[in-house]
Amino acid sequence: MKSQYPVKHRSAQPRLLLSAISLAVLALTNQASAQSDDANMTRVEVTGSSIKRVANEASLPVTSIKAEDMVKQGMTTLADFMMALPQSASLAPSNAGSGTNINLRGLGVNRTLVLLNGRRLANEAIADGYANLDVIPMSAIARVEVLRDGASSIYGSDAIGGVVNFITKTQFDGLQLTAQAVQPEKKGGGDEQRVTATWGKGNLQTDGWNVYATVDAHQRTALAASDRAYLSSVDKLTQLGRAPTLGTGGNATPANFTTPTNKTAQNPYGTRGCLAPYSIAGQKGTCVIDNNEYGNALYANQQVTFYARGTLKLSEDHTVSIDYSRGEEFIKATRNPTNALAVKGVAPILPSTSKWYPGGSGGVPAVAGLNNAPLTVTWAVADLGAATTKDVQLNQRVAVTDEGIIGGWDYKAGLVIGISNRDNYYDSGYVIGQGLIDGLKNGKLNPFGLQDADGKAYLASIGVDGAKNRTSKSTFTGVDFTASKALMELSGGSLALAVGADLHRDTTEDTKLAIVSDVTYANTSPSHGEGQRNVAALFAEINAPVTKTLELNGAVRADHFNDFGTTVNPKISFRWEPAKQLMFRGSANTGFRAPTLFDAYGYRLPGATGLTAAKWDDPLLCPGGTPGVAGTGTPVAGQVAANVCNVQLPKQTGSNAGLKPEKSKGYTLGVVMEPFKDATLSLDYWNIRMTDMLANLPEQVYFLDPVKYAAYFVRNADGTLNYLNNTTMNLGGQKAAGIDVSASYVFPKTAYGTFRVNLDGTYLTQFDNQLFDGSPFVSNIGQFGVASNGTTSSFPIITYRWKHTLRLNWASGNWNSTLTQNYNSKYTDQNLVAKQYWRDINSYKLWNVTTTYNGFKNVQITAGITNLFNAEPPATNHSGYTFGYLSSAASPIGRSYNVRATYTF
Repeated sequence: MKSQYPVKHRSAQPRLLLSAISLAVLALTNQASAQSDDANMTRVEVTGSSIKRVANEASLPVTSIKAEDMVKQGMTTLADFMMALPQSASLAPSNAGSGTNINLRGLGVNRTLVLLNGRRLANEAIADGYANLDVIPMSAIARVEVLRDGASSIYGSDAIGGVVNFITKTQFDGLQLTAQAVQPEKKGGGDEQRVTATWGKGNLQTDGWNVYATVDAHQRTALAASDRAYLSSVDKLTQLGRAPTLGTGGNATPANFTTPTNKTAQNPYGTRGCLAPYSIAGQKGTCVIDNNEYGNALYANQQVTFYARGTLKLSEDHTVSIDYSRGEEFIKATRNPTNALAVKGVAPILPSTSKWYPGGSGGVPAVAGLNNAPLTVTWAVADLGAATTKDVQLNQRVAVTDEGIIGGWDYKAGLVIGISNRDNYYDSGYVIGQGLIDGLKNGKLNPFGLQDADGKAYLASIGVDGAKNRTSKSTFTGVDFTASKALMELSGGSLALAVGADLHRDTTEDTKLAIVSDVTYANTSPSHGEGQRNVAALFAEINAPVTKTLELNGAVRADHFNDFGTTVNPKISFRWEPAKQLMFRGSANTGFRAPTLFDAYGYRLPGATGLTAAKWDDPLLCPGGTPGVAGTGTPVAGQVAANVCNVQLPKQTGSNAGLKPEKSKGYTLGVVMEPFKDATLSLDYWNIRMTDMLANLPEQVYFLDPVKYAAYFVRNADGTLNYLNNTTMNLGGQKAAGIDVSASYVFPKTAYGTFRVNLDGTYLTQFDNQLFDGSPFVSNIGQFGVASNGTTSSFPIITYRWKHTLRLNWASGNWNSTLTQNYNSKYTDQNLVAKQYWRDINSYKLWNVTTTYNGFKNVQITAGITNLFNAEPPATNHSGYTFGYLSSAASPIGRSYNVRATYTF
């Protein structure tokens, strides 16, 4: 049988000054947070405000980190910055097909607004609700500013969690080449390489113009689970209460089988040790697949980004610029081998006429009592290896900016055109499902072992390697204009007004191609969804320095959505400095977030679109167990345990046309102190309340109370599960609050150099979720609650009680060294296992050390060690983590060595 699908061409494939100190803290130490070399005299625009001012006058809580500080800490990607940020509850960039995204406050990636030079990008193309950081050109970045209070009246009322603004270099003159490598100490994959080249010419101050361009290429090789097998060995999983040997069959090589009269799974090799390394012995003489043989702890990932900028200074008061960014990413994802599944209700059957029938001429051991009955097999095709897909994302953006002064008004106008494309391909190991059914029937395929030459040729003939299965596109087109002016003088300075408008259009289009209906292991159906939205906004801001010590700021934003109407959201803030060593600040805001285009207009299929992330007992067909604890139920008569007990069940995800917007209220209150010379301390309390939260229900909610959620178990006429309804819906509320702590101290200079210490941390006082309006709020602090990442992953949101980054820096002459600790407090495990396995997840302390040397002419060298003490990722018994460790919040790589060299011509 020859595949009808041609093979298509495949595309080629601390953190010093994470500034524990906000801009207001920097004001007390008279540092300008990298705004410019003379920022104390130059008026600049600070993230969070449209009014230009001296940088150290800013009052909103902003964290800033310079690009050179990322270098000094050995960071290779923006994901490294994101994971170290205490205010971030982001997923570790391990196996997310959507790339790297940022989740401030744990409120969800859709509620964190990502900007490039103060303007939006086109979102990741499938979900169309957040930006993929991997497509942002890291080599072009000058600094990153994080506005830690949410719902910006300037940038968008949907920024409920906050704003992350990636700011590129204004100009560059010369040529610079950089090479960087990261090598894990343990063998296997996970190594990284990066090369960058930056060229520029012209000087804005002397020539009145500048052009520059940079290209940045980075790759990380796949880290197979078998490369770190000790993290998820059978012994370790057994200690966690999730022994893989407790399984009773399921898809494996050799296959398990049932007969028309015996629904208890059997295996001809079950008492002979199964077939290493593809499977291990399960319960009752069956075989279960060995996940360590196929899974990847880290997916292979490649990124190539390009950024070019041209700036022309027409006069002292008038500058125009145009920039173009292009980011392309390749992610190779893996899953267990292709399974032989039913096609149109016809199960995979091995007839007695096949030579591979137990006791036949193929050499498969006989099994007593079969009597030539046809066998229904549950088979994972080991010959094909891990099933891999390739995600290719391409994000492009052109931005034209005109800024200057006219009639005493500072103005800025811009045009942004962004396009994001994402294509998915069957890379290897996928075949036409009907082909497997036919191959079993005609005797070419052996479900009980590896294939002979004839079987291998047959598998190749039904393969679909290289075929595209999904294509998606999102766009962002916007124009904006802002003008600000000092209106009059007050006791403390100029009363300033800013007004602005922006108009933008978002579109999304997502298509699962016809091939997915034939590749049954993909477990989805052809679909198409598309939507578009026009948003028009007006906003105004007024800044009033009432006295020399008191400054008030107010802003309001009105947005009109063509599909959700008009919303008006204000924001107020204050800054009071009663003494040079003491400052108080605060803000309050409201927010409004419409459903994303995917949530409202994406695909919605009549049946299942995938499988649950974790294994569960079907509450109707495998009843009698402990709610939520898989493998404790008993199959009802006529059902096979391997199909309904301790198994991934079909679920439906997708859009929901009945969604309504979510709303929020938030406020902050903080104090900044300089208790003694060269020491600063800031404490900022933040509080966010949300209603009508848009999310998916976490899987465990259904199974902990299957009676209450029975309506979500959509069943076929015979009682079998058609799908679990896990589409996006309006849930209840969410309450989050905490205290950001920032402290720094510069020790008196010594003959041995200058030492400084910085602490940047967040302490959660509340993180409560409500499933439905009127239901109880459930805490998520330091435990797996009812918060779900839904949009990007089936992993739960991790909300540590305390998270910090501690940095000790030493500088002397050409040397600069940093010792960094990233700390996450302990966590209560999911504990949906037998009580003797209930446990806490220990605190996680990751130490990194880096040293930079500038003593060679035109050369800078940075070398360091990541995970200095080789800490293992925390173990977990959470049912959603296949490999038994907290892969969404920690790296499995272990100790690694980092070296970077830069040559400037």
